Amino acid sequence: MQKQTTVYYSRVDAIIALAKRLNLYERRYQLSSEDFFDQFHKGQLEDAIDFVEWANDYQNLLALKAEVEERLSYAA
Repeated sequence: MQKQTTVYYSRVDAIIALAKRLNLYERRYQLSSEDFFDQFHKGQLEDAIDFVEWANDYQNLLALKAEVEERLSYAA
């Protein structure tokens, strides 16, 4: 399986793309990303490829949001 790399020109574009992907997982598995990640992190879910990618996307979203919030706090 070949890893795909996507380049975003702004953090906002990346956040939007991640949010869309997370929404797909949430609808497919009828579970919020926050609840999913809590269960996955506790080892209550299997290490299926979908779950690993979902967890990765969620962590990336949280990191990007934190970075944007930090930059906004400096601007205020």
